[in-house]
Parts: sequence; structure tokens; C-alpha cells
Amino acid sequence: MRYFLELAYKGTNYQGWQRQRPGVKTVQGTIEDDLRKLFYPELTIHGCGRTDTGVHASQYFAHFKIDESIDFDLVYKLNRMLPDDIAIYNCFRVNDKGNAQLDAISRTYEYYIHLEKDPFLHNKSACYDLIDIDFDILKKALDLFPQYEDFRFFCLQPDVHNHTRCTFKDLKMDVFENDKRIKLTFTADRFLRGMIRLIVARLLEVAQEKISLDDLKASLNMERPNRWMNSAYAEGLYLAGVEYDWKVVRGDGA
Repeated sequence: MRYFLELAYKGTNYQGWQRQRPGVKTVQGTIEDDLRKLFYPELTIHGCGRTDTGVHASQYFAHFKIDESIDFDLVYKLNRMLPDDIAIYNCFRVNDKGNAQLDAISRTYEYYIHLEKDPFLHNKSACYDLIDIDFDILKKALDLFPQYEDFRFFCLQPDVHNHTRCTFKDLKMDVFENDKRIKLTFTADRFLRGMIRLIVARLLEVAQEKISLDDLKASLNMERPNRWMNSAYAEGLYLAGVEYDWKVVRGDGA
């Protein structure tokens, strides 16, 4: 029997989602270890995607397979076992081929920026000590991305992917708190390794006139590789939504 978990986590204390070598603290490893106490030592969970060290998820899905049906409140029990920076919201049965990663039809990432030091935002938003931000240019740069489909120059490891094409469905910029906080929202059918943090870094460079819109267009056109492969800070990034065709995933006509 196959089940989906819906969860969220603050990634500050973890070396990303994916289980690694012994002794490395990851979100997958932490959840898996507690699930194995409830079921059996070989149990493995499969996530809807990787997140890097320090990256958060306000909505995340994972699936796992067990031989028997669950006859107790797994959400309650698992939340009592897990640390406070991981929360399980839901557990439900899906069809035997339901796959948290492969069945996703879109994902939404949010990137949070604050422009003044704030202890209450530490590790939950990225602090950039920037004085002159041109929000109009930033919005123009953001609006370029839906016009393109191949983002090879915005991927840290393009050769690990079968292809580097992505289709953006929505991009938004929200500015609030007297222009001191920014939220960038990206929704697409798929994302490449390190893609969002590379995009955000380039957007901020355009907004400070360190590079021009033409420079950005040249990279999007794959005419000129990114001269700088620095990425935006991890702590500002959240996997904020994963969309599925639940009729297909559940297999129950829902």
C-alpha cells in the first residue's frame, strides 16, 4: 500500500532534503528514521524533489510503501516524534503507482528578501544590505523569464538533467514594508538544480545595475554564459506549493 505525506520544514538545521552518508542530518533521514521505528527498518520515503542545505519547504510531499494499512493516527504520532522544525500535516493513501516526484505537474517556489537586519527574520529570509534597488527594472527582468524555455545557463549541473527546458506558469514580485521586504514567486512545470537561486542572484544584479537587461537576455538566449555563477542565499528560498492531478494520484476518481 502506498501513502503520501504532506509536510513542511525549516531547513536551517539540515543538509538538504535527501538522505546522505551516516552522520549527516537531512530532512528525509530524520523522517525516515522515525517512520522505521513505527513500521520496519527497511522503509524508505521518496520526496517530491531535492532542496539544498538551508532551504525550507512550506508545502512538501513524499510517498512511502508499506505492506499493511495504517490503523492509527500516523500524523499525530509522527509529529510527537519529530523535531519542532518538521511538521506533518496529512497522510493519505494513493494508488500503487502514485509518485510524489514524477506525478507533480507544477511546483511553486517563493524567495524572501529583507533589506534591513532583522533578528526575527534570521534564517527565514535572506538579508541583503542593498541601498539602491530599482524595482521597475527588477520587475522588467523578472518578466523576461516566461518568454524563454531553455535555462541551461541557469542550472548548476545541466548535464545531470535529460534536458534543461522549463515552462514558467507564473512569476510575481511583491514589495512591502516600505520597500524593505521583497517576495519573488516562481511557478513552473519543473525546475533545474540551483535554478531559482541563480535567477534571484541575477535579478538582484540587474536591479543594482551591476549587469544590464541586455546582459540577462544574452544569458537567456544562451548567447553568453553567466559570467558569475554565484547563487542567492539559501535561507530565503521556500518550496511553497506542489500541484498534482489528484484524480490520477489517488486513483479513486476524486
